[in-house]
Amino acid sequence: MPDNNFAGVGVFLVGAIAVSIIMMIMPKLLAPNKPHKEKLTTYECGNETIGKTWLGFKSNYFMYALVFAAFSVETIFLYPWALTFQKLGTFAFVEMFIFIVILLVGFWYAWKEGALEWM
Repeated sequence: MPDNNFAGVGVFLVGAIAVSIIMMIMPKLLAPNKPHKEKLTTYECGNETIGKTWLGFKSNYFMYALVFAAFSVETIFLYPWALTFQKLGTFAFVEMFIFIVILLVGFWYAWKEGALEWM
């Protein structure tokens, strides 16, 4: 009989998909939809805006979020490996070591380029 170590991963995957679907559907069902001309006007702390209302943001915020998303997704690959670590042997250990080294090189590059600086 095969060992089902990845059942936990499947449960987390199904749960994440279910929560995502619920979070996309529920606001459309529960939120009131009463469009009005006043709601479409620009609102800034109760005051009418003066000057340009569309301002550009620094791309560093986007890069910070992108690096965070990339590294958080990459760390998900560590979970299944940790479940079967003892069965995989030395080859898997070396492969994961190479994987982590590549992650650290990417982290170093992002740090060097200033993608992790908030301001």
